Amino acid sequence: MSGSGPAVRVSIESSCEKQVQEVSLDGMETYVPPLSMSQNLAKLAQRIDFGQGSDSDEEGAETEPRDPQEWGKQEPEEDEVKFQPSLWPWDSVRNNLRSSLTEMCVLYDVLSVVKEKKYMALDPVSQDPSTPQVFQLISKKKSLATAAQLLLKGADKLSKSVAENQENRRQRDFNSELLRLRSQWKLRKVGDKILGDLSYRSAGSLFPHAGTFEVIKNTDIDLDKKLPEDYCPLNVQIPSDLEGSAYIKVSIQKQAPDIGDLGTVSLFRRQPKAKAGTQPWHVKLEAAQNVLLCKEIFAQLSREAVQIKSQIPHIVVKNQIISQPFPGLQLSISLCHSTGEKKNQRASPEKPKPDDHLYVLEHNLHQLMREFHKQTLSSIVMPHPASAPFGHKRQRMAGPMAYDKAEISNLQQNEGLLEKIIKQAKHIFLRSRSIQLQLNIGVEQIRVVHRDGRVITLSHQEQELQDFLLSQMSQHQVHAVQQLAKVMGWHVLSFSNHVGLGSVESIGNASAITVASSNGEYAISVRNGPESGCKVLVQFPRSQSKELPKSDVIQDGKWNHLRGPYKEVHWSKMEGRNFVYKMELLMAALTPCP
Repeated sequence: MSGSGPAVRVSIESSCEKQVQEVSLDGMETYVPPLSMSQNLAKLAQRIDFGQGSDSDEEGAETEPRDPQEWGKQEPEEDEVKFQPSLWPWDSVRNNLRSSLTEMCVLYDVLSVVKEKKYMALDPVSQDPSTPQVFQLISKKKSLATAAQLLLKGADKLSKSVAENQENRRQRDFNSELLRLRSQWKLRKVGDKILGDLSYRSAGSLFPHAGTFEVIKNTDIDLDKKLPEDYCPLNVQIPSDLEGSAYIKVSIQKQAPDIGDLGTVSLFRRQPKAKAGTQPWHVKLEAAQNVLLCKEIFAQLSREAVQIKSQIPHIVVKNQIISQPFPGLQLSISLCHSTGEKKNQRASPEKPKPDDHLYVLEHNLHQLMREFHKQTLSSIVMPHPASAPFGHKRQRMAGPMAYDKAEISNLQQNEGLLEKIIKQAKHIFLRSRSIQLQLNIGVEQIRVVHRDGRVITLSHQEQELQDFLLSQMSQHQVHAVQQLAKVMGWHVLSFSNHVGLGSVESIGNASAITVASSNGEYAISVRNGPESGCKVLVQFPRSQSKELPKSDVIQDGKWNHLRGPYKEVHWSKMEGRNFVYKMELLMAALTPCP
């Protein structure tokens, strides 16, 4: 403080502010009484440290230069008269004054900074006791609002991430389902659309219907809700005229109705339930493709019915074709298409008629149409040119290998779809009219004449005739299987009218027959007895039998083509009105498609 600046005078006075000792509940403050002069002096004296000197004096003494003239002089009794600054009683007061001066300088600097208002500003403090509570509430509200905003932002991010994950999952599921669809159906991308083909053009069909369906993404599901078990991320949109189900109804009637009574046939069958695990788009596309094939078959039949010239013209009315194979006999072919729409139909007072649908002819229509597709793709039936100029070797060979007039005319005389189905209907009708036995009832005896000319004479007793008829019925069913196998293209492996194995019949003998399919994969064995009844067994390929254990000896794959064990057919649960119809359905189901 001994610089070149002017000295600063500091006035010392006691603080008039009293310390608060206690604050009562009603707000009254109790102050500490001030010290007296003697008490204050005693308090100050207690702060004096008599065992320590002043550091500043010692430093000043050490740094003070000595006069060179006094170097040689010695101060007598220096230790006795030396001043002890540490025993100075006002040393602590000086230090306090120095620290006070430093704080005043800092306060001056702070006040100068606040006065300029460039770096700091002061706000007055309100004396209202309710103000701090308001500020506290406001600060809490701001803190809660900040925390709420953080939570909302976090929730938004979480919801967005969950939505993105679900969308990515749906996209992955859609792509995997689209890959499965592509492995089973023909698809192509046109612009931003994915289109598929339901037609049989690749198999040789000439039907003009486009048969195009569109693959769309299923967006009808709510992402916030739980996905149902049957949810599929992929959906298909088919043309409106291919929706629902359809089939070709073929029936033979003995009485032909008037033309005015013919109309649209609306006979619908119950659709079988989809198998477990089958995708809904697969069931929908299969039903639509079946509707397209039925429409193609009916269009082909209608075209041939108009073009073919016959003695009794064929009639085509709406979705029904009427033909007369024999006088008084009517063949009806109808296209039954159900779109699934519920229409208000009046209940007819007539009783429901029995189902006279010939399922075998419907199956044959499908097979004939597939053969027609196959012939369209094949180039074998194309006629060769009658002559060829010199040139390529294949063209020179066309002259000698050319078809003549007879061969070309034979190619042009191919039977159509309608003619083939009419012939099959005639065969079914004539087979139903065939007579196996002729009974000549006399006075005392009965003569039975077989188709092969054999004659059996029976007595007048009823039991003999009853036993004979039961035996003939048993043999007739086995003979029917033999004739049916020839018509269906099956091979007869064994046949016997008198089987020596199995239970012994009390009336006559049991008959048995075994037939195999055209490719030899399936076999049907029938055993029929007058008393034991009919028993039908089916033999499947070894590759389809899960009950056979795997053999370490047979390693070659060619042995898998052998047939496995027999399995009995629940004959009473088979569809069909009689034995022959049931056997036709069984052979048709086991006949391989060409």
